[in-house]
Amino acid sequence: MRHVPVDPAPRRYPETVTLMRRLSGGRLSAPAALTVDQVEEWLLGEAVGYSDLIVLFEAFVWRLVATGLPLDRASLHVGTLHPQLLGFAWNWNIADGFCDEIKVAEQSLGTEAYLRSPLAIVLEKGEVVDLLTDDPAADERFSLTADLKAIGITHYLALPLGGAGYHNVATVATRQASGFSDTQRVTLERLLRLLALHVERHIAMRIAENVLETYLGRLAGQRVLTGSIKRGAGSRVEAIIWVSDLRGFTDLSDRLKPAEMLSVLNAYFEEIAGAVIANGGEVLKYIGDGLLAIFPFDDVYAERNAASAATAAAIAAEAALNELNRQPPAHLADTEGWRPLRSGVALHAGDVFFGNIGAPERLDFTVIGAAVNTASRVEAMSKQLGHSILMTADVARNQDRAVKSLGSYALRGVSEPMEIFGLEKEPGG
Repeated sequence: MRHVPVDPAPRRYPETVTLMRRLSGGRLSAPAALTVDQVEEWLLGEAVGYSDLIVLFEAFVWRLVATGLPLDRASLHVGTLHPQLLGFAWNWNIADGFCDEIKVAEQSLGTEAYLRSPLAIVLEKGEVVDLLTDDPAADERFSLTADLKAIGITHYLALPLGGAGYHNVATVATRQASGFSDTQRVTLERLLRLLALHVERHIAMRIAENVLETYLGRLAGQRVLTGSIKRGAGSRVEAIIWVSDLRGFTDLSDRLKPAEMLSVLNAYFEEIAGAVIANGGEVLKYIGDGLLAIFPFDDVYAERNAASAATAAAIAAEAALNELNRQPPAHLADTEGWRPLRSGVALHAGDVFFGNIGAPERLDFTVIGAAVNTASRVEAMSKQLGHSILMTADVARNQDRAVKSLGSYALRGVSEPMEIFGLEKEPGG
């Protein structure tokens, strides 16, 4: 089995769908010939050891083919708990031998393709869709019937997997002239019920990953999933530390209604945190109007790369804020008194402890250390120095951009005066 480059050709997906991975193991993904009982035995035994759902699904569909079932297309669709995703799907087609893993954006729910699809019926009602493509009523009811007919599909089934108020979906399709026989359909449903047990396990883990990444960040989420959950468990990390906050937050909070303030903060953090994430940083914490993030050093050569990425993120965040002030989203356009939003960002290089801190019953995964405190003190100088982006010497010396010294200052809690630098040309300046 080999991974092929992420290239949608010859398949095409709509804008709300992103191709994540593609496998092309083909018939080598399963033995050449199997009985249905052997596939069932595999599902109850060896398949438990598969840790990747795309690999499991590819192996499963090729095993169905190995039993002699007339399977030409198959897919698996699952929902997930994620603020921006509707779910994931795995699409297999015997014609090209590919098995694709895709993610589906929440916006898909409003599209005509979804609303007139069998998936909508199964996902929302848990009903089986049994579609014969030569049935004139199917053309009127479903938008995909003509596409299926064009590639020779005669019979398409969409079946619910799972329960408890939600439904995952499996689809199977054949070019066999008479469609699936009653016996073949019973066999497919029997084996898919066993596959559903594996799907539940894999999706539970994926949901846990999504939730942990959303609330803790990618690095912290991975560490928690791998068992780093004891108080005090963690490690030393070298990183560029990012500390930022929103200027005039107290005044804004006094003037705006709580719901308005929440909308402003969400718009603000979408731009600031989005810039950090887009440039490879790890968002660790929102503290009121403040943001704590890190750009870890990956190897001995990475300090310069991390410093450059952190600065690029700060510049991008400043540009995004300017655009937000100039052209606010519709939900903020009628709110008075929140513009202009301004932010201060401090970048400092140092060692931090990255791990679990708190009470035994309620832990938090964060970074602590003198370097975090220093970054916070530097950020507090932003308004006084008239620069939105400040950095300390180790960050400044690792820049490709022109920087200038803004002088040395005594910072509270820092033993020696610290030289602070700014960009020679500030964003928008």
